[in-house]
Amino acid sequence: MISGVILVATLLLIAIGLPVAFAIGIGGAAYFLLPSTFLPDSTAVQRIVAVSQSFPLLAVPLFILLGNLMNGSGITNRLINLATTLAGWMRGGLAQSSLLLSALMGGVSGSAVADAAMQARVLGIPMVEKGYSPGFAGALLAIGGLITATIPPSLGLILYGYLGEVSIGRLFIAGIVPGVLLTIALMIATTIVARRRNYVPEMDRKPTAKEVWVAFKDGFWAVLFPVWLLVGIRFGFFTPSEAGAFAILYTLVVGMLIYRQLTVRQVIAAMRQTLTDIGMIMLIILFSGTFGYVITFERVPQNIAEFALTAFTNPTVLLFAIAGFLLVMGMLVEATVLVMLLTPILVPVIVAAGIDPIHFGLVMMTLVTFGGMTPPVGVSMFTVCGILRCSYKDYTIESLPFVAAVLITVVIMILFPQIVLFLPNMLM
Repeated sequence: MISGVILVATLLLIAIGLPVAFAIGIGGAAYFLLPSTFLPDSTAVQRIVAVSQSFPLLAVPLFILLGNLMNGSGITNRLINLATTLAGWMRGGLAQSSLLLSALMGGVSGSAVADAAMQARVLGIPMVEKGYSPGFAGALLAIGGLITATIPPSLGLILYGYLGEVSIGRLFIAGIVPGVLLTIALMIATTIVARRRNYVPEMDRKPTAKEVWVAFKDGFWAVLFPVWLLVGIRFGFFTPSEAGAFAILYTLVVGMLIYRQLTVRQVIAAMRQTLTDIGMIMLIILFSGTFGYVITFERVPQNIAEFALTAFTNPTVLLFAIAGFLLVMGMLVEATVLVMLLTPILVPVIVAAGIDPIHFGLVMMTLVTFGGMTPPVGVSMFTVCGILRCSYKDYTIESLPFVAAVLITVVIMILFPQIVLFLPNMLM
């Protein structure tokens, strides 16, 4: 009962505009100040410190720095050129290229919002100038960023794996197939809309094998990065946390010595931006330690598990019920916050029901990240609409075909868990 009140109070603080980190911190710390609580006040501080002593958390700042280094390294431009060569001949060539770019960028940026913002500036504005409606361009680029949240390395999967005590390496490998499925589903939706509106291809013919080879060779080191990442994790050359350090070193070598576009000044600027980003995210993570302890101490996961297993005897029905809840919550609360609040609660529930936590992690991350691309509080939606200057109403209407594509993909993931699990089971 007390934990329920604290959870509601925390969500209300977030809703009225209090910074998320402080809302979670106040909610968690308030529990230890209640007269009915017999835990010492110092426990709250101890839990905050305990969270910081985590090796897997090293992956978060490392991958954030990687995303900030990427644009200046020359990797992004070469991936854009490769994506345009491969998909520019299709109906809605620029739109299709942006989706393919999201798939190629998944192994590099790791952030759906960062991917959407970058593409809105690089491809979104030219799309509008070539006759695409701003609402369509905005919806495509925002929801296309969802691919980045599943194809490794995804920051959301790192946090989920850490909080749920789930193998981050297996999560990374499991994200590949759902990411490819999302790419295909969104490209089909784009083709249907492009045919109805006569959005022309970017190229008047299919690329020749030579053109594809030239584009691939030019972007070879960029495309090779996610391959090295997965091979290294699979064969134990480094852990997912150490993979972040490898990725940064790889980007520095490629950007400064091979492509020769990354300068010392850009590296310093990326580090400064990373400090700002890390400060915000790490505060949320640290304060969530107290909040998570309260949830566990009050036996919330166990109570929910007992209720859920009584109400839903079929694991698939339970997963659909949780998915619907996550979809609604994702529309109201930022994805990182939901991962922090709900992972410690839901993972014990789904494990007790016999659902693989790897399978659930991909479903969960897809849905909570997708919420950031929908009204009323979607961060990606606000970002691309601000850059492209399109109304939220137009964005919402134009996003419907893409929403349908995403939901169909999620339903397939839920009904056929082996689609998610066969690759990590085979490789790990």
